[in-house]
Amino acid sequence: MKTKPSLLKNSVSFVFSIFLLFLSGCKKEETDFISSKITKEYSSEVIQQWNNVFIDLERYAQGFRPCPAPRAMAYIGLACYEACVKDMPAFKSIRYNYPGLNIPQQLPLKDYHYPTIINAIYSKLLTDFMGNAKGIPTNRFIQISALYNKLKNDYLGEVSSETIARSDEYGLKVAEAVFEYSKTDLVGHNHHLEPFKDNVGNYKPQAVPGAFKPTNAAGPGMFPDYGYARTFVIKDADKLIPAPIPYSEEKNSPYYVQGAEVYAAVNNPTPDQRWMAFFWSDDLTGLTFSPPTRWLAIANQVYELDNVDLETAVYANAKVSIALNDCVVACWYSKYFYNIQRPVDYIRKVFRPNWQPALYNPLTKETGISPNFPAYPSGHSTMGGAAAEVLTDIFGNYYPMTDRCHEGRQDFEGGAPRHFNSFYEMANENAISRIPLGVHFRMDCDQGVNLGIRVGRKVNQFSWKKG
Repeated sequence: MKTKPSLLKNSVSFVFSIFLLFLSGCKKEETDFISSKITKEYSSEVIQQWNNVFIDLERYAQGFRPCPAPRAMAYIGLACYEACVKDMPAFKSIRYNYPGLNIPQQLPLKDYHYPTIINAIYSKLLTDFMGNAKGIPTNRFIQISALYNKLKNDYLGEVSSETIARSDEYGLKVAEAVFEYSKTDLVGHNHHLEPFKDNVGNYKPQAVPGAFKPTNAAGPGMFPDYGYARTFVIKDADKLIPAPIPYSEEKNSPYYVQGAEVYAAVNNPTPDQRWMAFFWSDDLTGLTFSPPTRWLAIANQVYELDNVDLETAVYANAKVSIALNDCVVACWYSKYFYNIQRPVDYIRKVFRPNWQPALYNPLTKETGISPNFPAYPSGHSTMGGAAAEVLTDIFGNYYPMTDRCHEGRQDFEGGAPRHFNSFYEMANENAISRIPLGVHFRMDCDQGVNLGIRVGRKVNQFSWKKG
């Protein structure tokens, strides 16, 4: 029997109405999903702004330099990378390399706003890592909540309030997961609260010629156990550098020549050597950010100069920060393994009893400062080598730039910027600057750069990309 035309027409109309209602009910989800941008389509401005907050706060954070700072940077970098990698087509998650790290996943077919996710991650993790640090002025710490609220409000004009709320919640969940994982590093976690404590107990001071002597009478130097903190890429076998030049007080011996070089460089520097030494020092809490954070400041300048997209900044931040964390752990392992004295002790014994390094603190007026941990290898040099290796891998071997990290600094040379043609050139000058400052032998600097480059190379070779 044939269906009557009127019935057929009504049936079609009914089905079509149901279809329209279905589309109407799905419209928001489908629109949200289709309109979602991948990470590369956003500006890196959110990363730049938050890096600047970290750089400013870390300057005052007691116990953060030089080891806990890159640790915090690395976990923040990892959190941002894992939160964004789903929409970074050439990249893959690295979370499977870390048992116990449980990164929450995004909801399927839902729109996410990556600047909001990163905003939430930085706000949460900066508070978690720095909230109990002494020395940060309250009027500076409130930058965290101020920037978080400002950006969250600004982003409301870009996407729906539902997308902002979803993205904010997801960023907070990722940050919580990463911070919980960070707590399982029993050596590194909260070490800034007790920087002279040896939680591992492997360090034994040595009463032999040429051994490091802590400047604090209460115990060992700073972070005596930090060589056992968590690394993200390198293994235990990567931590130990070749043995230093054998100790000798014999005139014209290799060790004596190294001491003589420091003695002469401090006593008779050229004006440029003098500024170079202080340009790279970053030793003193309250005066500047720390040596590893210096390389975050350099990376931030690169992001601005190249107007990089968010994907590039997320990737670079993660790689640079992980390289700095791992190279610091390796450096401190070798420092306390060899336990080599600072030049000041050798020079006072062999050359002049009342000799002083050039490093001084214009805030406290303290003079003749030497960092309170063994000299070999140089931490500055190690960090510079690692950062240069990673930045070169991302931005190229030839990268002319003027480092403006200390522009306007009033205590020395007006903060005059210095120009470089590559990141390696920066790393080498950073290393050699420790000699006219009077705090390192040349062997410390050379082996530090070598160690940093080796660590940076392993970070470059890590499983970041697909295929």
